[in-house]
Amino acid sequence: MRAVDTNVLVRLVTRDDARQSTSADTFVEKGAWVSVLALAETTWVLSAVYERNAAELATAVEMLLHHKDLTLQDSDVVAAALDLFRSRPALGFSDCLMLQLARKAGNLPLGTFDRDLGKVEGTQKL
Repeated sequence: MRAVDTNVLVRLVTRDDARQSTSADTFVEKGAWVSVLALAETTWVLSAVYERNAAELATAVEMLLHHKDLTLQDSDVVAAALDLFRSRPALGFSDCLMLQLARKAGNLPLGTFDRDLGKVEGTQKL
């Protein structure tokens, strides 16, 4: 299966460049794999560059998670991270994803200096 990078995902979500959006659609229509790294970078770009708020980020992740042509790496982890992010948006999606990846791998607690993240089950505030 082919894979996509952050820029392709951003085009699929934002639709802000007609030519690139069409190219992204054409590329993924045969199926494409999305790494958790590309997904995390996408949420960062949407937040930092496109100034999307937490609810909009959650909607974007959900759209990618349920996209008919995309296969997300560890989709079960992404879904769990999305649930956590929706319940605690101040954490940031990347932190939620990191925690859920560590949980799936059986590598808890996740050590953190982040006060908010350190309050979540499975973490240890340092």
